[in-house]
This record gives sequence, C-alpha cells and structure tokens, in this order.
Amino acid sequence: MAKNRFYYVIKLQFLGFRYSGWQKQPHQKTVEGMLSKTLKFVLPGRRFKILGAGRTDAKVSALEAAFELFLDDCPIEDFDSFLVLFNKNLPQDIKAIHIQEVDASFNIIKNPKRKEYVYLFSYGEKNHPFSAPFITNVLEELDLQLMMSATKLFQGNHDFSAYTVKGQDQSKTLRCIDFCEIRENNILKANFFPEKSYALHVIGKGFIRYQIRMMMGALIQLGKGQLHYDDIVESLTENNNVQLTYVAPGSGLLLNRLELD
Repeated sequence: MAKNRFYYVIKLQFLGFRYSGWQKQPHQKTVEGMLSKTLKFVLPGRRFKILGAGRTDAKVSALEAAFELFLDDCPIEDFDSFLVLFNKNLPQDIKAIHIQEVDASFNIIKNPKRKEYVYLFSYGEKNHPFSAPFITNVLEELDLQLMMSATKLFQGNHDFSAYTVKGQDQSKTLRCIDFCEIRENNILKANFFPEKSYALHVIGKGFIRYQIRMMMGALIQLGKGQLHYDDIVESLTENNNVQLTYVAPGSGLLLNRLELD
C-alpha cells in the first residue's frame, strides 16, 4: 500500500562558526546533522528525510537558508505550533523562521533559485576577538577603491575554474554573476565590531565550491598588491593558467538571501 508523503520547505538562520558545514558527516557537528537530530525528537516515530537547498562550508553562516522536509504518513497540522516546538529544541545558533507546504513536483535543488552571498571583512587594525565568527580581519592596509572597481569584472558569464578546487568539469565552472559589489557593512552590527567594516555582495543563481571565498581572497590579494588588476581579468577567461592561492576564511561568509521559485 502506497504511503502518503507530505512536502515542506523550511527556511532557517544559523551561525556556522561551530559547525563543519551543512552536510552530515561522521563524527562531525554539522547543520544538517543537528536538524535531523532535532526532527527525530519533535517528530517521534515518524519517517522523514531532509534535503538542503545547497551546501555551505565549515563556519559559513546564513540569514536565510532553506531545506525541504519529506514527511510520511501524516501532515503537519499547525505550522505555528510546529515552529515553536522545533525552535525550542534546536540549539541557540539555529532558528527556523518559516514553513510552507509544497507539492511532489517541487525539488529544492533543481528548482530555479537566486542566492545572495555576503562576505564581511575589515582591515588595518586587529578586531575585538568577539568579531571572529562574523568578520574576516585583514591586518594589512588594503587599496579598497581598487578592490571595489575590480568587483565589476566578476559580473556576467565567466569561466570560474580558477576560483574552485582543481579538476572540476569545465562545463560546471561556467557561471553567471548578476551583481557584485563592495560596500560598507550594514548587514550585521555589534558594539564589539570595528568602527568600519565592509561587505562583498554577490548575487547569482548558483556557485561552485569555494567560489565566493576565492573571489574574496583574490580581491584581498589585489588590495595588498599581491595581484594586479590584469590578473583578475585573465583569471576569468576560458583555459586560463592563473593560479589563485588564497581561500578567504569561511567565517566571513554568509548566505544573506535565498529566493526559491
């Protein structure tokens, strides 16, 4: 006899500093693992599985992430009560913010989506230690204006093979960035943050592993004078031989916005 199955999308926020990324891994604390553990407790005896909208690296945070919940047999009757119970049992660094029902045709990975990632950084002086989970701190001076002008090079369709792990299928490294800009940070504020901090905003439909962090890394190296503007130009051409070496720390990166069709 066929089982009834119900489908939900749950949006959430999390601070990634103590997690080894999204994907469940043996002997590692992950966001997916914590969600599964909590769902087993709040849905006792129920058969379910979850599927994330994408994977985040270790220490990466999110102000708006999402996962799909597949639940067998009985539906969730009261969304508000479910969110209250779910949040009561989740750790303090994960919060469910919205739930909606979808149908069997929805696939959170394959359905079109648009993501905005933000990378927070500061430079010139050492930050308060409490800033470490949120902001990457560059102690050297940076040519911020040069970095700002170079962000526009990333916009449009490019080969980002220089901005990921080596050996990727080249067809998967061709990506389109709709918007890329550095501006003053107005995403997160705290009294222990530096007087000024900055945010790299990147918007697109999909990104490859380490892409945003290596874009930020290249911009930091540009700002230090370790790379030239023309190096960034060449790094975005097909079959380029540019060797980028700096992956910016995961703790500065957050998924700021996720739009699902």
